[in-house]
Amino acid sequence: MAKETDKPVPGRLVFFGSGETSPSGRKVFEYLLRKLPPAPKIALLETPAGFELNSAQVIARVADFIQHRLQNYAPQISIVPARKRGTPFSPDDPQIIAPLLDADLIFMGPGSPSYAVRQLRDSLAWQTILARHRLGATLVLASAASIAFSAFALPVYEIYKVGEDLHWKNGLDFFGTYGFPLVFIPHWNNNDGGADLDTSRCYIGQLRFAQLMEMLQPDLTVLGIDENTALIMEPGEGDCQVIGLGGVTLIHTGHEHEIECLDVEETSLDRVAHQRQAHVHQFMNGESFALGECCPLVVPAAGEGLPPQVWQQALAAQKSSAPVQQAKPSEQVLYLVAERQAARANKDWSRSDDLRKQIAELGWQVKDTPEGPKLEPVEAA
Repeated sequence: MAKETDKPVPGRLVFFGSGETSPSGRKVFEYLLRKLPPAPKIALLETPAGFELNSAQVIARVADFIQHRLQNYAPQISIVPARKRGTPFSPDDPQIIAPLLDADLIFMGPGSPSYAVRQLRDSLAWQTILARHRLGATLVLASAASIAFSAFALPVYEIYKVGEDLHWKNGLDFFGTYGFPLVFIPHWNNNDGGADLDTSRCYIGQLRFAQLMEMLQPDLTVLGIDENTALIMEPGEGDCQVIGLGGVTLIHTGHEHEIECLDVEETSLDRVAHQRQAHVHQFMNGESFALGECCPLVVPAAGEGLPPQVWQQALAAQKSSAPVQQAKPSEQVLYLVAERQAARANKDWSRSDDLRKQIAELGWQVKDTPEGPKLEPVEAA
């Protein structure tokens, strides 16, 4: 448990290209839940889909998937209906966002990236998410949420559906907090358009995406995540791994090396890489790489950059939900218990009583049961 003066280790970060409720998504969640406490508390944030009339059903499908497909982990699921500011379901309402405060895992998923950014920027929900992650909570982002977490968010609907000119919107810039802004592009290898329409690069297509890349500052790192694939970042271990049916494409500047041998002639990645003097890496299912390869995080001091009240509330929730650590008897106590058992077997009651007193002086009480002696802390007697 992190103390106020500690520099806590941030929690895991998971970015889905798509398929969070698919069989490959289940494998990812199982990997995560195995590393969380028993009966983990999971908060599902509704915000990205909050503009949709059926937003409750959208997030309920994720809840149903976790509840039934991962029931062996006894997840405690809370839906956070923080749909829109200025309404009874506001991301600034302390009661609405309360489940975020002690969540072991926080999930955000489908919807509109632009809408998610507008509703969450500088909100109480966003500040609480930052605090919880700083204290070790796992964050799981899918589709729209992945884009919203970027330094610059791809306005998918505005370009693909409405036909607006190519542009970027300022994102929530989650990684800017750690000193290394990133841009995430889910649905990297989408092919819904078939042979007639290029819908890769999150429905934008390779040509338009290359033009969009030219609009970004040259030192920005871009991560493209294939469908039914997840990128898992482990700040505690300093590495990343890929799980799913596809891979992750990393485009970045930085240390000098040759562009890796990739089949990029028809993907425009070669053009992007050379124009930006960048490097392209691809990592497939089961592969891992150093976290510093894409984002060498600089972890801020405890509570830095967060409203003091939010940080204190997150700390208090963390402390109140932490499991009570059971005291364990020392080797000396265990030795005395064994000696006492031998004395009792020899019917040496005087020595048995002396040993009981010695054990008590070390803070433990012996209770004789049909199954053998049991120890309890004296304070609990």
